[in-house]
Amino acid sequence: MTKDSIGIDISKANLDAHRAKTGETARFANSPTGLRALRNWIGAQRPDLIVYEASGPYHAVFERALAASLPLVKVNPLQARRFAQARGTRAKTDAVDARMLAAMGVAFDLIPNGPQPENQHVLKELQIARMALIKDRTRLLNRQKTQTLALTRRQTKSRLDQIKRQLAELDGEVLRLVRQCPNRARAFDIVRSIPGVGPITAAAILVECPEVGTMTSKQAASLAGLAPMTRQSGQWRGKAFIQGGRKILRDALYMPALVAARYNPDLKQKYNAMIGAGKPPKLALTALMRKLIELANALIKQDRNWQPKSA
Repeated sequence: MTKDSIGIDISKANLDAHRAKTGETARFANSPTGLRALRNWIGAQRPDLIVYEASGPYHAVFERALAASLPLVKVNPLQARRFAQARGTRAKTDAVDARMLAAMGVAFDLIPNGPQPENQHVLKELQIARMALIKDRTRLLNRQKTQTLALTRRQTKSRLDQIKRQLAELDGEVLRLVRQCPNRARAFDIVRSIPGVGPITAAAILVECPEVGTMTSKQAASLAGLAPMTRQSGQWRGKAFIQGGRKILRDALYMPALVAARYNPDLKQKYNAMIGAGKPPKLALTALMRKLIELANALIKQDRNWQPKSA
């Protein structure tokens, strides 16, 4: 039987819905009232899938309202667009997107997302706020280098001090919330046990990759955008390169990889071996970033802290 798949196109103002099984369509306001109306339109008969695209802040309220009671499937917007193009659909409207999402759920036999960890949406919002402050701090530090007036330098210093206090406040709240959930607290301690991974990085890994500990090594690397993509056609062999994945997660792994290259005995050995083989330092660091997320995933799956390899 064909799956009862519903596609939802989410925009700032509206939710466009399409039910593949019956061909029904509807539009609702992207608001608490509209979400209640959408739930009524779906009806008491639980669908197999509700497929929607990741749309930044616009899908967050939708997820929080429906994730507990309905089988939601979040898909990559680029993959959804490529699916529509493969079906010969060139038009792009909200109604068309909803229809394509519903069809995508059936064609790919998608599986509903698992339940989100406790306070995940709160932690994600705090992480976004933290990244915005980091960008502000970098911008101000760069500007400070060229400022010559006492007034502008004083204002920049005042703003930098404010950002420092706000970052400390955000970091304290993130760590407090991470500790609230026993499972997440245990995963946090496991990731922290890896040399080179500090508390802020460990929290970022758990926030940006709540699936960590449930995946294969290849899936973990791919999700972080650290799995090299092979490029071959006939006799042609192109260079493999990384692409896609979760950028914030990948950024969070960069500094720990630098530290691990010096202080993690296992990863230091790998880094030196790659450099000795003539690999560029950037490539070697990328390999360490991949090893770190794979290691965190494996340790959480095995519920054990990091231990150095025996000689």
